[in-house]
Amino acid sequence: MWTKSYSVTTRDVTKEQMWKLFADVNNWPSWDEGIELTELKGKFEQGNSFILKPKGGPKLKVKLLETVTNKSFLDVTPFPLAKMYDNHTFEETPEGLKITNTISVKGMLAFVWAKLVASDIVKALPGDVKKQIEAAAKL
Repeated sequence: MWTKSYSVTTRDVTKEQMWKLFADVNNWPSWDEGIELTELKGKFEQGNSFILKPKGGPKLKVKLLETVTNKSFLDVTPFPLAKMYDNHTFEETPEGLKITNTISVKGMLAFVWAKLVASDIVKALPGDVKKQIEAAAKL
């Protein structure tokens, strides 16, 4: 298994604003330049799936494994012989809201997908989370 996390603490947004940003899956491309298309039919809740098309990449089916309103969500993207998990948490601390994003890849070809996909996602997390905070602050 391959796992990497990134966390930032901020006073610029609330957990409710971050949740609202992510729960509106169909508008992710408006604040994430790396996403060409997202499509969720139904609610942002455990068991539902959505389509995500990264710029320059194929359409992927992402399943919501767990959603805890205003606190966290976990999704999974299947790849051949591996799965990539993306866990987002929003935790109130005395210093502000701690936002953590953890990417894990599991399976026989985890090392391949970690190198081809997950490592680039992790490298982009500092900038991506900054953009997420800026977008959520406007909600």
